[in-house]
Amino acid sequence: MRKIFAASAAAALAACALTATPTQAATITTAGTGWKLATQLGVTSASPSQTYTVTYQSDAIRQFYAPQIQRAVDQINSSTDLDLAIGGVEAMEPNACGPDFHIQVMELKNPMGDGHPGWSQGMPCPNPAQGVSRGGIVAMNSTYRSGEWNITQETLQNTAVHEVLHAVGLDHPNVDVDKDGTVESYECVATSYGNKPIMCSPNGGYSTWNNVGKLLGYDINGLNALIANARAQGIQ
Repeated sequence: MRKIFAASAAAALAACALTATPTQAATITTAGTGWKLATQLGVTSASPSQTYTVTYQSDAIRQFYAPQIQRAVDQINSSTDLDLAIGGVEAMEPNACGPDFHIQVMELKNPMGDGHPGWSQGMPCPNPAQGVSRGGIVAMNSTYRSGEWNITQETLQNTAVHEVLHAVGLDHPNVDVDKDGTVESYECVATSYGNKPIMCSPNGGYSTWNNVGKLLGYDINGLNALIANARAQGIQ
């Protein structure tokens, strides 16, 4: 199960080095069918020119999680104008964002507290300059790798991708599908085959091995919206 970090400690963040040109009033789109942006953390767009590099707390964590997100990285780079790369190991601080355009993957045991065993967390750095994501933090639950938490390979792979996409700037797209007045877990739009966005909370994505770890069209549309919003503001 996954939820985005609550906005907390990282209040004063370094401004992104971006090139902007004057434009008329920009049209910003923050939600659509099956996707939503992390606007509550001030993220409305992503850089069309910077590479977002996924880095790791240790080599052991890199060896375990880099293969989990490889399919998604390849798909994103071929299907969107977002540039995502798998990087190496660097020092990390759980309560502070790292270098600009880094998505830092670390491990914590039950990062949402012992009352939520088996959950992981991901968040973009809050309130970035001009709303342009500068990367973020992913805290994978250490109980996955230790074997303390029973998680299927399919769920593990979808979870890792889900959290990385949080760090880029996507939020949970759950909506009141059944019109009962409450937005519930797993309540997301689905394809005709019953597949829900990988960003659906608490679980989404494909369950068949041929597609596990890949984004659905809904998720791709969300990433494309992040880039389109930046361009609408004249950000190159």
